[in-house]
Amino acid sequence: MTFARRLEPEWLDQMAADDPRSIRVRHDLRRVNILMRNAGSMASALKRYAAGRQPRTIVDLGSGDGQFMLQVARRLASQWHDVRVILLDQRDIVSQATRNGFAALNWSVETVCSDVFDFLGDPRFSGVDIVTSNLFLHHLNDRQLALVFAKTAQLAWLMVACEPRRSKFVVRASRMLWTVGCSGAAVHDAVISARAGFTADDLAALWPARDTWELHESSPAFFTHRFVARRSA
Repeated sequence: MTFARRLEPEWLDQMAADDPRSIRVRHDLRRVNILMRNAGSMASALKRYAAGRQPRTIVDLGSGDGQFMLQVARRLASQWHDVRVILLDQRDIVSQATRNGFAALNWSVETVCSDVFDFLGDPRFSGVDIVTSNLFLHHLNDRQLALVFAKTAQLAWLMVACEPRRSKFVVRASRMLWTVGCSGAAVHDAVISARAGFTADDLAALWPARDTWELHESSPAFFTHRFVARRSA
C-alpha cells in the first residue's frame, strides 16, 4: 500500500561531517545500500540503457563519501574505460582511499562542493554524458525535482537514479534496521527516507520534454525504486 510523500529533515544532514555519529551513519548507509542492492541495480541500468555507448563523464549527485559510486565503477570498468567521474556534494568527505580506488580502475575522479542547482546551471560543467543519483532525490520536493530534471535534460543523454520505494512495507522494514547493526540515527533517517520515497511514475511525471525521452520506473528490489531517463535517438 502507498501513501502521499512526506518530507522531513534527516538527522545526518544536520550533523557535522566529523561528528562521530555522522561517521557511524555513513557506515550504516553502506550496509543499507548492500541490503537494497543499489550498486548492482545502478550498474545494470547504466549498462543496459547506455546500449553500448561509451560515456566520457558521469556526474553523481549527492555522492557523499563516494563509496557507492566506486562500487558502481568497479562493476563497469571492464567495459567503460577512462571515465571521468564528478562527485557532487555540499561537503567534500571523499577519502584518499576512495580516490585511489577510482585511479586503480583508470577512472579519474573530481570532487565538487556545490549546491545541486548551482552546479547543474554552471556552464563550466557542460559536456556531461550521464547523471546518476543514489538516495538523494527523495530529499527534494516536487518543484525542486522538476528543476533538477529540467537542467539534467539539457545536460546529459542518460540519467539513472536509485531511491527508496515508498510503501508501508518499506517503512516497517526500515524500523527493523537495528537488527542488522544500524544505529538509532540511521534507523530514524531510513524511516524518513522511506516516507519521502517514490513509487509508480512519480518521477517520470516530473520529467520535461517527455516526447523526446524514454522514461522507465521500476522496483528492481523490495526496497528500491529506480528511475531511468534516456534521450531518444
